[in-house]
Amino acid sequence: MRLSMRSALWLLVVCAACLGPCPGLSAAGAQERLQPEDVTYLGAFRLPEEGERPKTFAWGGGAMTFRPAEGRAPGAGELPGSLYIMGHDRMAYGELPDGNQIAEISIPRPVRAERPEALPVARFLQPFTDVAAGRFEGLDELPRTGLAWLDTPRTGPRLHLAWGQHMQPDPPVPSHGWVSPDLAAGDFAGPWFIGDQPGYATNGYLFPIPEGWAERHVGGRRLATGRFRDGGWSGMGPALFAYAPWTDAKGTPAPPGSRLSEITLLLYPSSRDTDAFDRALKGYAHADEWEGGAWIETASGKTAVLFAGTKAVGARHWYGFVNPAGPELPCVAADFVGTFPVCRTADGGECPASEMTECEGHNGLRGWWASRFEAQFILYDPAQLAEVAAGRLDPWQPQPYAVIPIDDHLFLNPAGIEPETLGVGPQRRYRIGEVAYDPVGGRLYVLELFADDDKPIVHVWLVRQ
Repeated sequence: MRLSMRSALWLLVVCAACLGPCPGLSAAGAQERLQPEDVTYLGAFRLPEEGERPKTFAWGGGAMTFRPAEGRAPGAGELPGSLYIMGHDRMAYGELPDGNQIAEISIPRPVRAERPEALPVARFLQPFTDVAAGRFEGLDELPRTGLAWLDTPRTGPRLHLAWGQHMQPDPPVPSHGWVSPDLAAGDFAGPWFIGDQPGYATNGYLFPIPEGWAERHVGGRRLATGRFRDGGWSGMGPALFAYAPWTDAKGTPAPPGSRLSEITLLLYPSSRDTDAFDRALKGYAHADEWEGGAWIETASGKTAVLFAGTKAVGARHWYGFVNPAGPELPCVAADFVGTFPVCRTADGGECPASEMTECEGHNGLRGWWASRFEAQFILYDPAQLAEVAAGRLDPWQPQPYAVIPIDDHLFLNPAGIEPETLGVGPQRRYRIGEVAYDPVGGRLYVLELFADDDKPIVHVWLVRQ
């Protein structure tokens, strides 16, 4: 569980390379960026035991957010505040239409351990509740969801939801809403569209924007929403939009079906519009997965917008199958050769013609694969996102200024759950999921998927204030 020499050296190289001048950013602004050395790993804890699906965290963790303590004293051995986390996903074809229920849990003090069984266990503060019952119907095929706690003078405390699925419906359907933090209240508002933005770019993660930044740059819009969809359909890098779902100073929610006014903060070109990687995230691969995000602002003024995910970092990424002859060898889906570049090299070029073949003996699980993946945090400078909001930078121009590899803190599917779906060894996909941030305690919570048998584990980092 310690940082390897390879990762430590690579981190130093990446950070040195990323800290040069950026468009629209002053030297003074650069000094206010959160740096990798400001983030320290603390340990992890387990999620509580529960019942049968859907009231289980097994095959869950699609969304998570932090709730401040608000006068509630933590229990013995616990940290202030709580986490809302989604449980087992909905399943298509009517198999589990009431999945993605939400529970509220306590936060045990994290510990470092070599085995998940040695970690402390959270307790339930509110049981699993289907807050979206009767909402987002039909969005059951590999749901993509987001969750954000936000307490403003206009609305009071609310849990904000984003909801979509792997293959978005056509015509589009509204994707966002809010509910009471009292999960049993049943007071859903929405659903709403995020302007005219495609669902592929809006419904994968959701987090609060600090009030001061929101007032200065996006007209008081306090929520950031976005998504990364593999294959580049959402844009070739993480997307991000600022929005507010209320219509007046009293916090009146917008009518159902409204198209909320949004401001774009980050948006790369979609692969459905271009095959070129020239305006993409640096080092972009179609097999990337950016699953969670957080807006970090410390007491000393350091700041970053952090995305967490599983980055394709190998020599090849391709659409097709795992090659049984070895992870470095592509195995493309032959039916798609010639329709789009089904195999790319690490520099974004197309693979040699000799590699554009479907191998023998592969399994039937087709998708985006890479010869190697790595769990990472990537850090963006909010000053650049402000330049995008003001129209002084194009939304594809911001780039991460630092990268933090985190594999050395992960358990990496110790029970060997669904190896053909998740991949094994260097080709293990879906390593980490959602993120939540405690702005008072400076703690960053990150879900590692399939770490405790088929359940997530919560890892914790301390952000220096």
